[in-house]
Amino acid sequence: MDEARIARRGLSPRLWLAGGWLLLALLAAIFAPLIAPQDPLAQDLMLERLPPFWLDGAEPGYWLGTDSLGRDLLSRLIFGGRIAFIVAFAAATSACLIGSALGLIAGYFGGWADRIISRVVDVWMAFPPVLFAILLVAVLGTSLSSVILAIAIIDWTRFCRVIRAEAMSQARMDYVESARIAGYGRTGIMLREVLPNVLPSVVALLSLEMGIAVIVEAILSFVNLSISTDDPTWGSIIAEGRLSIHQAWWVLVFPLITLILTVLSFSQFGEALKARFDPVLR
Repeated sequence: MDEARIARRGLSPRLWLAGGWLLLALLAAIFAPLIAPQDPLAQDLMLERLPPFWLDGAEPGYWLGTDSLGRDLLSRLIFGGRIAFIVAFAAATSACLIGSALGLIAGYFGGWADRIISRVVDVWMAFPPVLFAILLVAVLGTSLSSVILAIAIIDWTRFCRVIRAEAMSQARMDYVESARIAGYGRTGIMLREVLPNVLPSVVALLSLEMGIAVIVEAILSFVNLSISTDDPTWGSIIAEGRLSIHQAWWVLVFPLITLILTVLSFSQFGEALKARFDPVLR
């Protein structure tokens, strides 16, 4: 049984595995104060660099060990997930709304609207995205809202280009011409006929963008340009783990695994949803 047929039946392993990890990570982030075994900010130099529970020298209650300041690594990863998911949902949704709206207008209406929007996108994409994000956060100041705003400002072009191409393709379909003959206006056709058929691509891109937003936030926090408080982030934990890799490898390895699994899950979840709901594949 091929993957498309499996997806149509709702049995895609990618959908369940990726969705399961994201649901687990999201629930852990939401209920972090209830399930975190320790205070993520509590320091105890007597407990510095404790190994994970299966290694000699581990302490009960510190399942993944501690960092160089004696802070519980598992608790810091759980609370760091809060920042990651807030940035993922807020930044990706903002970029999606802006880019998809402009892409739909450019692709369906064409003409001067398409030329103006396409030129803006070309100019915007000439800037290296990560460096552009660092520059924007440096100008706006280190805060959660600055990170979200920077990612949305940069990545709306990703949605715009893809949705523009999809809208141009859909605008040539017979059902659009039939709607014109039936007397629908251009805006009504765009919203009632074209938009539903590009939504699978929007969903896949949105999920992929959430993973990208998590990576960008981790990069910014790695270079100390994310939030200005002491709250843990995955990037800041990785930055600290890099400095103590020879003494406490777990401080670097576990946040990297968490970050990679989350980003891959967002990507695979989006692709599985597209395969499940795309009218072409159905």
